[in-house]
Amino acid sequence: MKHILIFLLLAGTVSAQSKREKKVVFVIADGIPADVIEKVATPNLDKIIANGTYTRMHVGGAKSTYSETPTISAVGYNSLLTGTWVNKHNVPDNDIKDPNYHYQNIFRLFKAAYPDKQTAVYSSWEDNRTKLALSAYVDLHADGYELDTATFHHDKQRDFMHNIDEKVISEAVAGIKKSAPSLTWVYLEYTDDMGHMHGDSPEFYRAVSLMDAQMGKLWEAIQYRQQHFAEDWMLVITTDHGRDEKTGRDHGGQSARQRSTWMVTSYKPLNSYAKYYEPGIVDIMPTIARYLRVNIPDSVAREVDGTALIGKVAITQVAANLIQGNIDLKWKALEETGNVKIYVTTTNNFKKGGKDEYKLLKEVPLKQEHALVDVTELKNVNAPDGTFYKIVLETPANTVNLWLK
Repeated sequence: MKHILIFLLLAGTVSAQSKREKKVVFVIADGIPADVIEKVATPNLDKIIANGTYTRMHVGGAKSTYSETPTISAVGYNSLLTGTWVNKHNVPDNDIKDPNYHYQNIFRLFKAAYPDKQTAVYSSWEDNRTKLALSAYVDLHADGYELDTATFHHDKQRDFMHNIDEKVISEAVAGIKKSAPSLTWVYLEYTDDMGHMHGDSPEFYRAVSLMDAQMGKLWEAIQYRQQHFAEDWMLVITTDHGRDEKTGRDHGGQSARQRSTWMVTSYKPLNSYAKYYEPGIVDIMPTIARYLRVNIPDSVAREVDGTALIGKVAITQVAANLIQGNIDLKWKALEETGNVKIYVTTTNNFKKGGKDEYKLLKEVPLKQEHALVDVTELKNVNAPDGTFYKIVLETPANTVNLWLK
């Protein structure tokens, strides 16, 4: 009888946990390199880290390769939203002239999976919603304050930007407490402004401290929801780029500090990929999707450059080389069992909304960590830009892709 009671209690606990709704808030605090977030006192971030995890990250794609990506603000935002680098999402600067929307963002994927659940954007820059997240996939928003010069007078010191950030946070806190959207993006700009104006300086560090206080308010709102409602929340806080080593004013290039970013999350623990390798900003989108149980369609998943930082991951660090009609592949195995399926295509129709016809050329044990794949049967298929291979390595735990030109 005692064992039956214990079983019923455990079953009830599991059932109660499964009924708790999962929600995500992700924050981009603009332009803070990892060394600064580690140097400045951030008591509120420390509280979140105590509950979850801190890790260094990077932006900028793979340096000196097809995926090298400018370390610029909107470029970083879209790499986070789509889980892809600039060669795919096509936002190379802050003008956002011609994004490639075929590479779907997390808001679109979430609304396709859960059309009745709410999403929200609270932002110090309206373009984040209208051009990147896309208004059609956003239910609630508070933004555009940078256009209201009567309320937020544009002073030379740019203190108005801090006031806008404060307004954004107050709206986000109110929205979380009242409406509790399932997916929320919060964007804050003031730290980047102070970096550009003053570089590494007391003014910049003060801006980081002000951001930390704002994160404290956001974290309190999330804790309020978790305590009073059957909800589990994951908070992710990150940045979009670092700054130059010499002055701290500039960014956009590929120096180590301009590529250096970080992530604070309330989630614990991260997986072995996050623990043993340096994650990138593109890893946040698949992480959010996995937490919210968003099923990414195969055609989209094969284009995502990021790897989930939670749950099981089987392979990472894929590299390829073309040798006389064979693709020489290698990777790092994070699981001991299971196979990896190797698919190859010589087209890139997905870029224009079309379909790529992948061929399964090989299946090998993933612990083998290498494979030689004969692609001579594909060599007569002409890609517009010459010899071109898109390679997908698929396992039950995760999918990795790369291009070979």
